[in-house]
Amino acid sequence: MRILSADDKGFQDALDEFKDRISFDDEAVNNIVKDIILNIKKNGDVSLLEYTKRFDGADLEKAELIVKPEEIERAYGQVTREGMDALRYAMENIEAFHRRQSRNTWIQPDSNGNILGQMINPIERVGIYVPGGKAPYPSTVLMCAIPAKIAGVKEIYCVSPPQADKGLNPYILVAADMSKVDRIFKTGGAQAVAALSYGTETIPKVDKIVGPGNIYVTVAKKQVFGAVDIDMLAGPSEILIVADDSAPARFIAADLLSQAEHDERASSILVTPSRELLNEVEKEIELQIEKLERRKICRSSLEKYGLMVLVKDIGQAVDIANRLSPEHLEMAVQDPFQWLSKVRNAGSVFLGYYTPEPVGDYIAGPNHVLPTGGTARFFSALGVDDFVKRSGISYYSKAGLRQIGEKAIILAEIEGLSAHACSIKQRFTQ
Repeated sequence: MRILSADDKGFQDALDEFKDRISFDDEAVNNIVKDIILNIKKNGDVSLLEYTKRFDGADLEKAELIVKPEEIERAYGQVTREGMDALRYAMENIEAFHRRQSRNTWIQPDSNGNILGQMINPIERVGIYVPGGKAPYPSTVLMCAIPAKIAGVKEIYCVSPPQADKGLNPYILVAADMSKVDRIFKTGGAQAVAALSYGTETIPKVDKIVGPGNIYVTVAKKQVFGAVDIDMLAGPSEILIVADDSAPARFIAADLLSQAEHDERASSILVTPSRELLNEVEKEIELQIEKLERRKICRSSLEKYGLMVLVKDIGQAVDIANRLSPEHLEMAVQDPFQWLSKVRNAGSVFLGYYTPEPVGDYIAGPNHVLPTGGTARFFSALGVDDFVKRSGISYYSKAGLRQIGEKAIILAEIEGLSAHACSIKQRFTQ
């Protein structure tokens, strides 16, 4: 991992590299995705099956696109008892957390008999994209489906790329069934996003697509936005750890590696005022990395996008965290709550020495579908609000409109919209 001081000349360039390590404007990728979307729109299931065979190595028949009840039943027999217990525990925590996000319709009358309010309605159809390439993500099913169900979404469809044997990972199937997904389809990549966006003979068109994916999935979501809504444009995973001199080096090293193993373009950053901690963490990484199954991915990620930053104090460290706006922010300091109010930009925050980021990935409760690449400046974690629509409600009595109508007429005339003004005047013209 590179080591820099916050005062170094190249420090700002390193931060920019972190933010710009992935681009959704790659011309070659955009052209490939554009062609895939056009073919799915034109040929439906025929192109969907062709792409599934080409990209996933699964030679499916049309009827095999839909996961059958017997496949789900078989999946329950393939998961371990411990795995089931962990999924149930995660479900309970995720549901409890997201239920607190629910908002209700409200109506407020005034003394003149006028009524204003806001109406909350769920989105009707949602598609969940669940990656299935380098690793299966049953936790993503829970994180997407549970808040959608709490919001009242009527129909939830899950798509995930099949394996060469035509099956899906049993934990993905069990998680989808437990969280009451309506249908599961064996398709992934940009073609799955296109199918959900425009519909095929087998896959219904949805209103919104959520869930993480690779660059082709993300670019596809970008291109179909407008035909459907999307959650966000999420890039490779990232973590930034602010640590003081009392943070256990082995904890910090393990947490940096936990993100590095996701992807060669994942980013792991340590920011600390302690040179001693920085050196100890570097040694710990070398000790721990050799024991990991995905050590090649970890090494590539840390060499390209890993960074250790030496700062003068924790205050400067938090300032850097706010500038980078990371997906995951760990505050591994003695009194993390003292600094929490200073944190302005982060997808999810983990406080103290005993709150490693992976507990947030699985069981803590807050959502793990998070903004990346600095977009936590303006995006939030996936939640119940992402699955509802807000509609304003207005009711004016005759007396109420007479009281305020002149002001609306004045504003309409300022904007040069005489028909707007006339629509109000008509109510009081004999």
